[in-house]
Order: sequence, then C-alpha cells, then structure tokens
Amino acid sequence: MKTRLFSGWKTRAQMVCLAALCGLMTVGVASTAFAAQDTAAPTTEAPAADAAPAADAAPAPVEAAAAPAETVAAPAEAAAAPAEETPAAAPVVDKGDVAWMLTSTLLVLLMVVPGLALFYGGMVRSKNVLSVLVQVITVFSLLVVLWIVYGYSLAFSGEGQWLGNLDKLFLKGVGIDTLAATFSDGVSLPEYVFVAFQSTFAGITGALIVGAFAERMKFAAVILFSIIWFTLGYLPIAHIVWATGGYLFELGALDFAGGTVVHINAGVAGLIGAYFVGKRLGYGQTALKPHNVTLTYVGASLLWVGWFGFNAGSNLEANAGAALAFINTLVATAAAVIAWALAEKIFKGKSSALGVASGAVAGLVGITPAAGLVGPFGAVAIGFIAAIACVWGVTGLKRLLKVDDTADVFGVHAVGGIVGAILTGVFYNPAWGGQGGEDFDLVAQVIKQATGVGLTIVWIGVVSVIGFLVAKLVFGLRVPEDAEREGLDIASHGESAYEA
Repeated sequence: MKTRLFSGWKTRAQMVCLAALCGLMTVGVASTAFAAQDTAAPTTEAPAADAAPAADAAPAPVEAAAAPAETVAAPAEAAAAPAEETPAAAPVVDKGDVAWMLTSTLLVLLMVVPGLALFYGGMVRSKNVLSVLVQVITVFSLLVVLWIVYGYSLAFSGEGQWLGNLDKLFLKGVGIDTLAATFSDGVSLPEYVFVAFQSTFAGITGALIVGAFAERMKFAAVILFSIIWFTLGYLPIAHIVWATGGYLFELGALDFAGGTVVHINAGVAGLIGAYFVGKRLGYGQTALKPHNVTLTYVGASLLWVGWFGFNAGSNLEANAGAALAFINTLVATAAAVIAWALAEKIFKGKSSALGVASGAVAGLVGITPAAGLVGPFGAVAIGFIAAIACVWGVTGLKRLLKVDDTADVFGVHAVGGIVGAILTGVFYNPAWGGQGGEDFDLVAQVIKQATGVGLTIVWIGVVSVIGFLVAKLVFGLRVPEDAEREGLDIASHGESAYEA
C-alpha cells in the first residue's frame, strides 16, 4: 500500500497550525529576552526595590529623599501635609500565605489529574476511557501554557470593562520581586504564585468541557476549539468578573471562586458542543452505561479533596476567610450528597454510587461562587438545593433539551453554577450568616447575580458557536462511524486501556 506524506488539505492545514504555533513560541522566547533586558536597569537604579518591589511604588521614597531643601525651607507646608513626606508602607508577604497558595495550586491540579480524568474516564465505555484521559490532561496543559503566554495579561492586566491588555504578554515585567494584591490592604503575594494559581482555573475549565462530547469528537478539533474558547470566552469572562475595572466586578456581582467564570462557562460550552457534534451511535436505542463506576467514585473523591484548594485558596490568604471557605466547601458538599441520595431513593427506589458521586460534584459546584461569602448554614442550604436542581438537570432537563451530554457537564456544572450564583446573592445576607454589610439589599444583589449569569451564558454561547464552527471547517468535528464503533482509544490513540 502506498502512502503519501502530505495527502489532503486537512493534513496541510494541520502542518500550517503546527508551524504557526512554533512561530508563536519563538516570538515568545525573543520577547521574554527583551523584557529581561528592559527590566535589568531599574534593578540597579532602585536600591529600595526590596522594600517596595512594585514599579509604581518605587518613585515615592526616591522623590522624598531627593528634596530635603524644600522640606527645611517650608516647615509649615511639611506640617500641613505629613502624608506626602511619609513613604507608603511596603506590602507584607506572609510565608504562611505563600505556602497555603502553593498548596492550593497543587490541590487544584489534583482535581484535574487524576480527579477529573478518573471521574470522566469511569463514565464512558471501556473503549474510550484513554481518549478522555488524553483530552483532559492535554487541554489542561495547553491552556496552562497559553495562560503564561497571553492569558494572564488579557485577564488581569489593565482595567478595561471587558478585557485586559497585553502589557504582561509573555509575563513581561513579572519576576520574583513583583507582587499581586490580596483582599487585605498591605498584604500581597509573589506574583508568580497568583499566576500559577489562576492558570489551573483556566486549565480545569477547558478540561471540564470535554466531558460533554466525549466518545465521538476528533482530538484535533477538541484542541482547536479549546484555543478559540479560551481566547474569546474564558479570558474576557475572567476579566469581567474578577479584575479591577471589569464590568461585573464593578457592578458588584459576587463570584468567590468561579461559579460563572468556571462552571456556567464550561457547562454552556459543553452543551453547545454536544449539539454540534451530535449524539453517540446508539444513544436512546441502547444503554450506554459507565464502564467503571469505581473510577468515577474515586475521581469524585479526589475532586472533593482538591476543591478545598479551589475554594479556600481563592481567599488568597491563610486566614479566617480561608477557614470560612473551607468549612463551607465541606458542609455544602455533604448536604448535596445526602440530597442526591434521598432524591434517588424517592424517585428511583435506590441510591446509587454514581448518584452520590454526582451529588458531591453538584454540591461543590453550587458552593463555589459563595464559598467565602456565606455562613455554614447558608452553605448547607446551597448544597442541598443545588443537588436537587442538578438531579433534574441530568434527567428531566436533559430530556427536554434532547441532547447527548455524555458526562452531564451542563446538567451539573451549568445548572449547579446558576443555582449557586443566584443563591450567593440570597445567603450573602448578614442576617443569615453572610458577609454582606449593613446596607445589604437582597433584591438588588440577586439582580446583580442574575446579570452575571445571563451575561456569561450569552457570551459563552456565542463564542462556543464560533469555536465549533471554525473547528468543523478546519478539521471536522466527529470521528468516522467505524472509528466510533471501534472506540477512540484505538482509532485516535492506538492503544487500549484493557487488554483482552
């Protein structure tokens, strides 16, 4: 049989994409080198950099020391404005905060590999388990790299309403002396810690999406869609919700750890993808059961453990705020497990292992936007309500939508995220143990929360349609029918999880 190396336009398109990626990385190396040269001089010119490593803070003490004559000549003016002559206190970097945030970053990584990979891997058929593991870790890894190339800059540099800027492209200006602010005045973190922590959020959001169209989508199309969605979808939403100047941030919409940015985002993108790719062969005609519920249960358990880093780590400090997010993550999830088990017992007659595992994830999703903002009993209520809503999301709503969402990404993450986001506005009420102020207005806050939910759904819906259309045009979305019947482990990756 004869084989031609560059047969077909699809192969040529893939080679062009690969060449473009290589060129991008080359430009990145060069830009990083120039950035290092640009930042070398100020280090020698500012000996007080250790006291005030942020570039904007350095000029003040230098100017104060450079004009002693003016201070002597005008003592009355100096007395009238003492604040101008006292250098601002240097931000404090606490070693405990740094250690906690590094640990939290590792815990979020644990959520993805192996947590999410096992959770999804057990839910698919045995002939497709490796394809899911490969997609989860590859998408996560790709987005982590893109995060440090341009993602961090577009999400957290600048104060635009809808998107950041490219001032920190390729992490320009970020070094071991630069700091990132926390929620406490005068307390900071090394910026590298914040960059790393936030990179895992971007990565896991993309990895969550692949569960919706597992077992039938081309690997190349998954990768291309992930790049488009990350650039046009995740980065703007992260900036809008979490960055100073962002529209929802300035509006006062609350999202402590990613109800909108992560879960509603992933759920909506997954739903659009499931529609575009279509249903699996045999869906609705034969039972497409999870091949290994034990793997799914272990994956859910690891997700629960890792989620403490996801939620409590979002406090950015090892203090009482982290403790509140920690206990809320614990009790909300416990309440959700109980709620899902009860719902299954009532409506199906039996509580299942797959059900309680899904219940745990539903509770974790529901409490994510509220983790550091509500009291423990508010967290219990959110977890319980989110679980009941998600039971409907993966059964009745799924039938209404007529969609084959393989791992119920929309039914759990979007539905749970919407419920959690709205209820955050309710249980933020200080009268119910929330962290809201004395001027808290429940109706106004719920409207702000609903605005954030609606904006995220529309934005990500449009971006996802664009992303899947482009991926379909370049690579096609779905594997051939014979490859789907054989299984993607063999057809796409040339190996099998279980040897006969």
